[in-house]
Amino acid sequence: MPTLRLNDYDLAYVETGSGTPLVMIHGSLCDYRYWSPQMQAFGTQRRAIAVSLRHCWPEAWDGSGDGYSAEQHVDDLIAFIDALDAGPVDLLGHSRGGYVALRVAQRAPQRVGRLILAEPGGLPDASLVAAPDAIRAHTEARTQAAAALIAAGDVDGGLAVFINGVSGTPIWERMASGFRRMATDNARTLLGQVREARPQLTRAGLEAITQPTLLIGGALTPPPFPKLLDLLQTHIAGARRVTIAGATHAMNLAAPRPFNAAVLDFLA
Repeated sequence: MPTLRLNDYDLAYVETGSGTPLVMIHGSLCDYRYWSPQMQAFGTQRRAIAVSLRHCWPEAWDGSGDGYSAEQHVDDLIAFIDALDAGPVDLLGHSRGGYVALRVAQRAPQRVGRLILAEPGGLPDASLVAAPDAIRAHTEARTQAAAALIAAGDVDGGLAVFINGVSGTPIWERMASGFRRMATDNARTLLGQVREARPQLTRAGLEAITQPTLLIGGALTPPPFPKLLDLLQTHIAGARRVTIAGATHAMNLAAPRPFNAAVLDFLA
């Protein structure tokens, strides 16, 4: 696999196709393999590039030390886009990767052409919701519980807590072997994730986004993701929204055909 040396780190990625780059950013417990159902379809119309964020597979990180934070990942993605030297790129991010994509668009708007956010993570502040602490407590409790199990050696139990929580259903036990392997490879990144301090989402920050934006959600995804999509749709001017029927949080895996079609239609 190719790598680029950026910010004293070798960032791994895969790519296919040609033309305007579409850079895909995975979420928690994942890496560039998460986008396998999208690579061929997107590569027919774009230079499709999937990255593995710092400390994710193929690195075998033990969860200690620094460097696993959303802001570090934003820094790395901006450097990655610059290294491509191909002009503005389109960005697609899922879950935590959607938050990273959003922050890249805010911090480096000239580097982003179109923005696609598939149930992005992030915590809204008081300018967006009346009780932000309640959302924070719910989200952080799940991540902390999962990380504690993983740190104690119960990797499978910790992954079940996290994956089932974000999906709203006991889906971990039924996930395909490829996804289970990927999540297991990245399990200890949750130890870094519980230590990160992500800047909250603000009304002013969302209203400052000027890129054409597509929001994608699963029809069966539990809170807080649908509420967050509501907030983004309200405060990002002109944002379009697509709901994938019958899917939960990992909608691009469960329903790749409608997901891919929605993205390609937006990019066209």
